[in-house]
Amino acid sequence: MADSTQQISTLLATYQKALNTSDATLAASCYTADGVFMPTTLPTATGDQLTSAYEAVFVAIRLDVEFTVDELVVTSDASAYALTRSNGTQTVLATGSTSAEANREIFVFAHEAGEWKIARYMFNKAS
Repeated sequence: MADSTQQISTLLATYQKALNTSDATLAASCYTADGVFMPTTLPTATGDQLTSAYEAVFVAIRLDVEFTVDELVVTSDASAYALTRSNGTQTVLATGSTSAEANREIFVFAHEAGEWKIARYMFNKAS
């Protein structure tokens, strides 16, 4: 289980890098083939829609965020979940305005083709 925890932590770091570099391809590569992305105020994206969903986000905003893992549980050799928080800034590209960005997230992970991937991801604004 310790090895799985480390692999998932590495995956979350890769996902954070994808967000902070506006890399839609890298973000989508963090997901399983049937992964589901459920962003606040935007449509749910699945599977082949993931790259275009992230491209739409990155056309509108630039992120500079850092994840904090509050809970990471490996439930079996094939599934795990994490509760996280992200904090940082968001820049609206149309206006250049920057504001604080804070969310709480839930990730569900699956072991696919020998590695951990995001199977489901949902976030909303922290209060």
